Amino acid sequence: MKGWISNARGMGGLQFGELADPIAKAGEIIVEVRAAALNFSDILMIDDAYQVKPPRPFTPGQEVAGVVVSAPELSRWRPGDRVATKVNWGGFAERVAVPADMPIALPDAIGFARAAAIPVSYTTAIVALSECSTVRPGATVLVHAAAGAVGLAAVQYAAANGATVIATAGSDEKLDLAKRHGARHAISYADPNWVDAVRAIAPAGADIIVDPVGGEIGEQSLRCIARDGRLLVVGFASGAIPRFAGNRLLLKRAAAVGVYWNHVEDVDMLARVTARLVDAAKAGTVDPVVESRAGLEALPAALDDLRSRRTVGKIVLEIESRETIA
Repeated sequence: MKGWISNARGMGGLQFGELADPIAKAGEIIVEVRAAALNFSDILMIDDAYQVKPPRPFTPGQEVAGVVVSAPELSRWRPGDRVATKVNWGGFAERVAVPADMPIALPDAIGFARAAAIPVSYTTAIVALSECSTVRPGATVLVHAAAGAVGLAAVQYAAANGATVIATAGSDEKLDLAKRHGARHAISYADPNWVDAVRAIAPAGADIIVDPVGGEIGEQSLRCIARDGRLLVVGFASGAIPRFAGNRLLLKRAAAVGVYWNHVEDVDMLARVTARLVDAAKAGTVDPVVESRAGLEALPAALDDLRSRRTVGKIVLEIESRETIA
């Protein structure tokens, strides 16, 4: 099969070529990848800056949609089943081995490109807003990077659960997208007075703040958090880890909470979250925005666009079928 290999740290260490087909271990299925989505954590993993560091050489890529090729006899999956799934790594290739308990079954109405945007971003958003905090009707939720994959998922989920959503992003185009997907207010964090703008909308502060950006944006967020509020640390797209002012947390009786999950340690939680995700999909409130690129070969340019924050929603590589599944 064809795919990408990280032979050394950084983008210069990526190589595209022929790879051996994956071999399923006990409890794994093989999925033919029809679409592979990009995440900022892919960049961090390639740069050796992520908490998960696969032994090299490895194939990056953590979010795919495709068709089951093979499955254990007693598995719930059968060849030909359409699935979307997170993988630990290995997604930027034509096939990948996946633990059988990780995939989500896809309805026929959802195409592979949109489906590939669901397993990581929407799961993260729902973990943030239902496990690390609890979004309720009437709550005020501030979402940074609201046109990014996790940010847009958080906007949709918070709005669907009755919250007033304040979205921030870096351009009018991105702010308009967030408003079309449920944000009631939109503010550019390129404006040095963005905190004052949030306070003008929500004088008591934001009950929940979803922050995939980090750095100064995360630090300044505590100036507009509500009493008993939750600042949810989702990631560091700015490249800088925030240093939170403990006095602001103390005076607001607020908390900064890390948002992280994995399929090994969070089995029960992910069962709850997946049920909520399926319900949201059935209700039509899961609406991924994707920017499709043709073929695995488009990966380096796509990663560069993601790193430079020239994207909205999720970048997805669409991959032609290698063969027909019977």
